[in-house]
Amino acid sequence: MKNLISIFLLFLTLCVKAQLPVLDTYNQVWNTQSNNSSESMPLGGGDIGANVWVEKGDLYFYFSRSGTFDEHNTLLKLGRVKVSLSPNPFQGKDGFKQELFLKEGNIKISQNGTTVKLWVDVFNPVIHVEVGSKTPTEMKVAYESWRYKNRESKGKANNANSYKWAPQGEIVTYKDSISLEGNGVQFYHRNRAHTVFDVAVKQQKMESVKEQMMNPLANLTFGGKLFGKNLKANRTYHGIYQDTDFEGFQLKSIKASKKQAFQIQLHTNQSEDAALWKKELQKQIANYKKEEKKTVDWWNAFWNRSFIYTQKSKSENDSVYQIGQNYQLFRYMLGCNAYGKYPTKFNGGLFTVDPVFTNKDLNFTPDFRNWGGGTMTQQNQRLVYFPMLKSGDFDMMKSQLDYYLSLQKNAELRSQVYWNHGGASFTEQLENFGLPNPAEYEWKRPADYDPGMEYNAWLEYEWDTVLEFCQMMLQQKEYAGEDIQKYHSFIMSCLRFFDEHYQYLAKQRGRKALDNDGHLILYPGSGAETYKMAYNANSTISALKVITEQFLRQSENKLSKDEVDYLKGFLNRIPPLSYREFDGHKTLAPAKLWVRINNSEVPQLYSVYPWKIHGLGKPDLETALNTWKFDTDAIKFRSHVGWKQDNIFAARLGLTEEGAKYNLLKMANSERRFPAFWGPGFDWVPDHNWGGSGMIGMQEMLLQTNGNQIYIFPAWPKEWDVHFKLHAPKNTTVEVQLEKGELTLLKVYPKEREKDIVNLLGKSLTEKINLK
Repeated sequence: MKNLISIFLLFLTLCVKAQLPVLDTYNQVWNTQSNNSSESMPLGGGDIGANVWVEKGDLYFYFSRSGTFDEHNTLLKLGRVKVSLSPNPFQGKDGFKQELFLKEGNIKISQNGTTVKLWVDVFNPVIHVEVGSKTPTEMKVAYESWRYKNRESKGKANNANSYKWAPQGEIVTYKDSISLEGNGVQFYHRNRAHTVFDVAVKQQKMESVKEQMMNPLANLTFGGKLFGKNLKANRTYHGIYQDTDFEGFQLKSIKASKKQAFQIQLHTNQSEDAALWKKELQKQIANYKKEEKKTVDWWNAFWNRSFIYTQKSKSENDSVYQIGQNYQLFRYMLGCNAYGKYPTKFNGGLFTVDPVFTNKDLNFTPDFRNWGGGTMTQQNQRLVYFPMLKSGDFDMMKSQLDYYLSLQKNAELRSQVYWNHGGASFTEQLENFGLPNPAEYEWKRPADYDPGMEYNAWLEYEWDTVLEFCQMMLQQKEYAGEDIQKYHSFIMSCLRFFDEHYQYLAKQRGRKALDNDGHLILYPGSGAETYKMAYNANSTISALKVITEQFLRQSENKLSKDEVDYLKGFLNRIPPLSYREFDGHKTLAPAKLWVRINNSEVPQLYSVYPWKIHGLGKPDLETALNTWKFDTDAIKFRSHVGWKQDNIFAARLGLTEEGAKYNLLKMANSERRFPAFWGPGFDWVPDHNWGGSGMIGMQEMLLQTNGNQIYIFPAWPKEWDVHFKLHAPKNTTVEVQLEKGELTLLKVYPKEREKDIVNLLGKSLTEKINLK
């Protein structure tokens, strides 16, 4: 009887695991080698990313690091590594295995009694490669670089830098300094003193304040050293990988051994002393202590603080299983740049590869990505970072938020120079030194055109995207109780820009700075990149209202009396939202008026997300629902591709069927070997704003908040089994398990927040509309 009971319990356990995966279920296991770099597997940690694959019996990986911008603001990869073993274990088709171990953050590749482990130190910029074999093995390791020579950048190749389609003269990607040194290869790129920063400052008539401006590019030096104790210099060689010629700098093992290893130490600095970089690198290498357990512990904690596991059927082609898998895989990719000096870029992050695998006509070097390297497109970037709130990854958000802090001074200088008023002026296509992208700013401009303006049909008057990052700053306190005082002057400056700039513009046109009701006249404005020359865009109004109210509510006791009085006065100057009708149905309008449509965003629903003025349990939900149902633009623009956020809107509105449809499309396996390498969408591969918007959509299907109330399953189908742990305001975590339509686990921390849980599983839309 005891044996029967044990067998039954084991069977029951296996059944549960078959329905509800654990993290290990989502490990990616490949049993064949890859054809090329497009079939690579991501690896990373701290601020380093690598693409790992085995091709024709050799191990390869590209590696990248946050902030490696050249003179033209191309985000350069640091190189490619090739590892060859003898006798070669990666021969024959039988027994090959390459596995991404999510819980530990490493990759293991094995065949014929040999295992290669690759991992990245989360707390130090170091990549480790360790080989273990049953018999003594010889190893050759080559550092391969296409930047062994100067390369002209012509035509569409410049889309990777800040010049894009408008280069000013000859653009050259300058060669790196690379040398074989004893048991290693040293490599680095040092920027010349004159960079695209200088070009943009002159173009945009900011030279009078140039000495006050932060310049992130001049004398920037980045690179590292690849080395190992059992290695010595061997030879150099030349070759071609895909469309790009390169030079290889090869090391080989001094003696055959059952254990071989090497590491890559990376270093970045910005100094007028060119010799300082080498000295600092040598010191870093000398002081480095390998502590793998700390990295493993970090990844363990990362996975423990948040997850969404969805049902696992007999087939991994099950679409509901895929969205859970890909949620975890994309969050892992975000975790690889947890602590970068610069935020994870929307157009590929740290994981781009040879561009011909995204577009066969773009036969450029592996450094290429579309939409620039140092250019941060804010509408896209926000989608990469917003999901980190509910996943509890507050420490990872600092890269994005502190990046903005570094630009505050330059943005305020723009307002002073151009218009002689206060506030920080941020544009949509933003360089990493706070000025508009030079190509988007446009070189061929009318002589009398406002020098503070981008001469661009898509981007003109689009100032408000910075406010979503102000929202993230405020939510650090709302969710995690963090002290956000360091962001106060930034938020104040962003709000002040709108107040002072639109009063300034009104006074250029006439005597009065405000309208008849004492409100700002937000004209010309912009409803995202879509509704242009807009008057009182709803997306801008929603942003100003929410940020001002939340700022006052959260920080009133930390602000001066003058600041509080100013914010309360400003709140009264924000105009109301505008509405329109379709077939007698009241809907949210993109703006009070607009003159043309340029793109396919739906800012009329931004009051639903990200601003959450309309939604479940909130006033006037039916108007927002009408906008989804009847607005002809919203219907025409609807899609799951790239940065589209219809999956988020549907979830926020409690539309279970539509939320399921668009999130299944959004988070389905990509067309590439690694399931979360989506794109190019509107941008590049892997498309990080595609993944980010997918994460947000799934989170919103499972958990939403309204005041103190926490709604679980606001748009989740009852028949989808799921186990999730997500974060909510007031330092709250909610862990829930749903099996066969029944709640089998509910854990809320702190426990007193249990009373705030409202279960909406299976509720009709009418019931959701009538929530109080």
